[in-house]
Amino acid sequence: MKEAQQIVIKVGTSTLTQGTSNLSQRHILEIARQIALLHESGKQIILVTSGSVTAGLEVLRKSKLEKSLPRKQMLSAVGQVRLMQIWTEMFGIFGIPVGQLLLTRGDFSQRQGYLNVRNTLLSLFEHGVVPIINENDSVAIREIQLGDNDNLSALAANLIAADLLILLTDQEGLFTADPQIDPNAKLIPIVEHIDESIVELAGKTTKTHGMGTGGMLTKVEAARLASHSGTPTVIASSAVPRIILDLVKGKKIGTLFLAETTPKESRKRWLLSEKPQGEITIDAGAEQKLLKGGASLLPVGILSVSKSFDRGAIVQITTSEGRPIAVGIANYSQREIEKICGKHSTEIDNLLGYNYGPEVIHRDNMTLLIQEGGSKDDRK
Repeated sequence: MKEAQQIVIKVGTSTLTQGTSNLSQRHILEIARQIALLHESGKQIILVTSGSVTAGLEVLRKSKLEKSLPRKQMLSAVGQVRLMQIWTEMFGIFGIPVGQLLLTRGDFSQRQGYLNVRNTLLSLFEHGVVPIINENDSVAIREIQLGDNDNLSALAANLIAADLLILLTDQEGLFTADPQIDPNAKLIPIVEHIDESIVELAGKTTKTHGMGTGGMLTKVEAARLASHSGTPTVIASSAVPRIILDLVKGKKIGTLFLAETTPKESRKRWLLSEKPQGEITIDAGAEQKLLKGGASLLPVGILSVSKSFDRGAIVQITTSEGRPIAVGIANYSQREIEKICGKHSTEIDNLLGYNYGPEVIHRDNMTLLIQEGGSKDDRK
């Protein structure tokens, strides 16, 4: 496995507490140190962290976890401030700023929310900031809760088409049986395909120790989600020295779940499965750049836009002769595009009074219907 460049790292409560009832700042510092080294080498890292409820217990000097949802949300609200304070201090030792994103399922299921989160992450990367994500427990209702940060990390990996998802826990990985019960249980080093037998096996594994709320099942579910999006996942123990650095280098530690596709193919299938809500007609210059591959659609190359659609809609890109050549997610609504089409990206601010970036459709949110050379791409 090649060395990853874009990595999502999820640390659970059991990792942050090291099996105790309190956050281990010494261990948190070690995690920050390893991420700092990767950050300084040019890697783009997203940290997904649990621990806000435990931090809330510490702040309020309570020893028992409240079972009611409002009490847990209260503890999360109090603890999130303390948790981010700790992460800010730890990364500050290495001169690295951090940014906080509190998310719910709705931020991923709605396309405008999807674009907003993705653009925020890309902007944080651009400015050398390490994004720190946690589920917004303090305001989320059951219908929009993700339920655990394992699945949240998989959704984040999909959002940036990550090269690797690392799930750190107090277990060495997935075993053939529960190692706490069966002394003959063996670590499974590689899982090529996550079928029901793997899910069933994970469900029989003991949950994490201490203050952790997840277990092996949620991690395998997250690995399956990431696998379908084109991102390989590793489940490993945070107690292993240099675990993050070694996993990014491709060392075989823990259990590796292989990706079943590539991020590009996953995004392509998703875009092609949706019915376009609008149409953008482009000039010959923009057509040539798109068909060469690797180019985003800028407003200067747009001739016209048709049908009413909002920001985040999937639209079809058509040549001036009426030939469809691509589909993609629009960064601007139909009304906004009408105001900026044919203009340079530097004029967007003046024309709209704001901007969502220089691209009308970013290359990462676009797939061609015509291959280079003019042949039609297969829609499967």
